[in-house]
Amino acid sequence: MSMTVDSTLALSSTRLVGLAAWQERLAKEVLLQHLERGISVSQVASVCGLSRSHFTRQFKLSAGLAPLEWLRQQRIDRARQLLAERRLPLAAIALECGFFDQAHLSRVFTRAIGIPPLAWQQQAVERRLLAELPQMQPQHGQQAVA
Repeated sequence: MSMTVDSTLALSSTRLVGLAAWQERLAKEVLLQHLERGISVSQVASVCGLSRSHFTRQFKLSAGLAPLEWLRQQRIDRARQLLAERRLPLAAIALECGFFDQAHLSRVFTRAIGIPPLAWQQQAVERRLLAELPQMQPQHGQQAVA
């Protein structure tokens, strides 16, 4: 039995839909709720009413990343937020973001961002200071306050 080009395109386009909006939203919420300690893909799939393999394929179509890759990216993003705030030591940031320890955070962060977390933090501080610099300079005709 041969298929026409139109029927092949119709079949392939229905396969590339991804998760329903509510499933994607729910999956991401559940993953974020378990940012610190993690959750199995099977558990998230179950919450969405799908098998693990089907959920993984559909999540990747919807989010652009596999579920655990998406979760890793969220952990890195959270680590960047905490590094920019400069309130916690690196070991505490690692644990709060779901990494096993400071070394694990450093490996994953460096692989993803291209520089170690503390170097990124220093650059973030410098960027923030540079962004504030024009606001701190006196306006034309004004004197600097010492």
